[in-house]
Amino acid sequence: MLSLETKQLTHYFSKKERVLNDISLQVKSGSIYGFLGPNGAGKTTTLRLILGLLKKQQGEILVFGKQFDTQRTEILKRVGSLIESPSIHSQLTAIENLRVYQKIFQCPFTNMQYALKLVGLEHTGNKKAGRFSLGMKQRLGIAIALLHDPELLILDEPTNGLDPAGIIEMRELLKQLNKEKGITILISSHLLSEIEKLVTHVGLIHKGNMLFQGTLEELFEKQQTSSAVVFETNNPEKAFSIANQLYNAAQNQNNKIIFPALKEEVIADINRRFVEAKLDVYAIQRVTNDLESVFINLTK
Repeated sequence: MLSLETKQLTHYFSKKERVLNDISLQVKSGSIYGFLGPNGAGKTTTLRLILGLLKKQQGEILVFGKQFDTQRTEILKRVGSLIESPSIHSQLTAIENLRVYQKIFQCPFTNMQYALKLVGLEHTGNKKAGRFSLGMKQRLGIAIALLHDPELLILDEPTNGLDPAGIIEMRELLKQLNKEKGITILISSHLLSEIEKLVTHVGLIHKGNMLFQGTLEELFEKQQTSSAVVFETNNPEKAFSIANQLYNAAQNQNNKIIFPALKEEVIADINRRFVEAKLDVYAIQRVTNDLESVFINLTK
């Protein structure tokens, strides 16, 4: 089941400037979906269209299987969001900020303390939000987004400006929300290394075009051809000669014999051939793609 789906979403800022081209997202219920791309790729524009903050020009948006155009109010009651910087009142405390939104959402008072506890702000007391660190402000923004107990949480670059400790805290919080409360999360980011540690599914966008959509495993499998297996021996020249007879795509780089992606049984066979040739094999290393290298390969 899909919590969110867009079909051929296209948007122009002017007649000559197309910023989105046929974007078709499929966010499965219960997933953490990473919407990835460099700054200016079209991530924020897509999220604004999904939430109705920009007027849709072309395409279709379905949330919980319902047309957003005709059932917007009902849908938004089940969606929490944080787009760019959080909308907080700097002169109010954390609980006072939540009270403003509690009246808007018309949700129980008990939700306020629970939301603050979820994001770790339950002990801020009378401290004004204007004196909060950037990380605390981001967490308060998420508390506001969670106040009405949404089923879908949409976050645009929530780790922007956070220090490493704040990024880790944010990541663990989102994992907790997904696992314990079953909230489906759509998160946009350009921090590929962090997203890789968080998401179950991923969509890659570049210059307004979708390059890939699927699970992390599917993405890495798609790019498996650019991974490698590296052998280190006591005689690289002899090892390379043997390797060339077995696999003509082998390379000798910096006295290391490098093969394209190999299956385990092939790696074992190559190692056996080296040993039979009285070579000492010091190391065998599989160099796998991380999300950043995969993204670079796709955008090329």
